[in-house]
Amino acid sequence: MILYPAIDLKDGNCVRLLRGDMEAATVFGTDPAAQARAFQDAGAQWLHLVDLNGAFAGRPVNAEAVEAILARTDIPAQLGGGIRDMATIEAWIERGLSRVILGTVAVENPALVREAAAAFPGKIAVGIDARAGRVATRGWATETDVMATDLARQFEDAGVAAIIYTDIDRDGAMGGPNIAATEALARAVDIPVIASGGVSSLDDLHALKATGIISGAISGRALYDGALDLGQALAALA
Repeated sequence: MILYPAIDLKDGNCVRLLRGDMEAATVFGTDPAAQARAFQDAGAQWLHLVDLNGAFAGRPVNAEAVEAILARTDIPAQLGGGIRDMATIEAWIERGLSRVILGTVAVENPALVREAAAAFPGKIAVGIDARAGRVATRGWATETDVMATDLARQFEDAGVAAIIYTDIDRDGAMGGPNIAATEALARAVDIPVIASGGVSSLDDLHALKATGIISGAISGRALYDGALDLGQALAALA
């Protein structure tokens, strides 16, 4: 199981939100590229990047910070937030991004996900963010009636590389991930599923790994707060 350290970008800084609330942002650093390099030096195999402003704006906003991260590191990185058209997907992959995460468009324009997955094999992931099993879009500000599992099943044959499943109510709350919902989703589809939201201890990582089917976990606040030591976590998963 791969551990993805998270770098959430707001106004060019590294932040963490509480349950997706942009007004409840804690700034953890003003040099995202240095933070990314620190994660790489600690042994991380991947980076998980989110353009929070972009998720609300519907277009890349923190591109400069993302480009600085890509320049300072040489491990693969995945990025989500405000990527909603083919030109933006293509531009990010050309700039060296290993995986583009499509969230809002997976609900609003699923054909784009299929087109992108066909054009860029192995480089497109679907971000499914849910409250009580129902998908939320546009920076989690818009609630839908779409169930997370139903959305995931739409892309079974599309060739997407992964599904990143976030339980919004757990995100940034340091209360542990929703293991039952994440495992249920992973068992419902053949696409690899990455857990996100609330991953804050070695016990959480062990529990996710013990399902035998969850392929990765994203952690942010716990790494910044020191509740989870990246080196120890990577060693435990190895």
